[in-house]
Amino acid sequence: MSYGTTRSQAVVALGGGPSTNSAGHVTDDSSQDDEDDYDTLEDIDQEKDIYRTKTNLFVSDLSKKKVITLAKKYKLYHKNLLTISIFYGLPVVQLVVTYQKVLNITGNEDICYYNFFCAHPLGVLSAFNNVYSNIGYVLLGILFLCLTLRRDWLHKKSLKCNEAKVQSCGIPQHFGLFYAMGLALVMEGIMSGCYHVCPTYSNFQFDTAFMYVIAGLCMLKIYSIRHPDINATANSSYLALALIILLAVLGVVYGRVWFWILFTLVHIACVYALSLEIYFMGRWKLDGNVFKRVWFVIKTDVMQCAAPTHKMRFALLLCGNIINWAIAIFGVVSQPKDFASYLLAIFIANLLLYMTFYISMKIYFKERILPVPVFFILMDIITWAGALYFFIFKAHTNWEKMPAQSREENDNCIVLNFYDAHDVWHFLSALGLFMSFLIMMILDDDLIKIPRSKIRVF
Repeated sequence: MSYGTTRSQAVVALGGGPSTNSAGHVTDDSSQDDEDDYDTLEDIDQEKDIYRTKTNLFVSDLSKKKVITLAKKYKLYHKNLLTISIFYGLPVVQLVVTYQKVLNITGNEDICYYNFFCAHPLGVLSAFNNVYSNIGYVLLGILFLCLTLRRDWLHKKSLKCNEAKVQSCGIPQHFGLFYAMGLALVMEGIMSGCYHVCPTYSNFQFDTAFMYVIAGLCMLKIYSIRHPDINATANSSYLALALIILLAVLGVVYGRVWFWILFTLVHIACVYALSLEIYFMGRWKLDGNVFKRVWFVIKTDVMQCAAPTHKMRFALLLCGNIINWAIAIFGVVSQPKDFASYLLAIFIANLLLYMTFYISMKIYFKERILPVPVFFILMDIITWAGALYFFIFKAHTNWEKMPAQSREENDNCIVLNFYDAHDVWHFLSALGLFMSFLIMMILDDDLIKIPRSKIRVF
């Protein structure tokens, strides 16, 4: 029976029909047509396998869950991260303080890789300036938390004034990930400061741990903007990040051929699984037929069609797979010694790709980008260009070399006769991260009055 067809019409179509009673009046076995006789297509709005796999998706299709349910879900991000930060941070502080004490007692300055030409001691710290320059991450992280709190308060205030309009227009507002991003920025400052108490190859993982967290949270936030109902949970997200940090530790300790082969396989498998998750909007199963279904999609969407069913999604995933395969091949062939930076490069490359894709899609679908976000985008590009210049081309220490060889690269202070080039990297990267967070927060302010049924998902 086709949609919109009554049961009586179906009976006639099947060879049945009306009957007559003793009085000669025409009767129908189905009595009279009532509301229950019609298929009102409610399953289109209720069945996930139908509305999530539509060719053209809108935000209203992916924001059907109750506001209270989603609010509880997103609050877990910053609450769990606070607990993780305490348990991860305390042993790190204890370890680097122990390193500093050993250096002070033994006088063996080969333990830590300082820029001795610009190392200003204070108290027990041998290079106070390198530790103190991380204050930018902490202060800007606190500032971002304050801005998030203010925006959260304004949103709750607008809900009281006109709840129906707020819940039906604009991008759904959930602030748990923003709070988590601000907290992660604060923790990055603390962990980077701990690393610079005694910079070594083994301690560098502390400096990058929360950079992985920041990059992961940013990608989750961008995805959740237009996919609020199907974003990953806090528990699964932090479990994945914990496994990634475990891989970083293994890469630092066991950076041999077998590890690189294992990591490359894990990397490709994760890219494959995420591609399926994003393309099918979570409507896929991990079973023995998963490869068969993927081949069917490639055959029908790529080989037999002029264009894939979900063109934008396919373009993003194609670019993402090409970039990740290239990075994976480079890693297993060259096997760089600095595994922590290599892993961070994977996160940064994917985050930049996703952010560029998001902004490009806004332009493609003729959504306005307001002057304030445009200003911050331009300033952020300039800031990051300067930060990367000081990080890559002005490095004055290198723990990949012997301590004596590293000292030959040491150089004088360049700012106020107190800060060296790496300190400038700290200041500029902290500002760059802060502005990147702001861009995510205000980028879709042009859609505040637009009904969600007209806001495209990409």
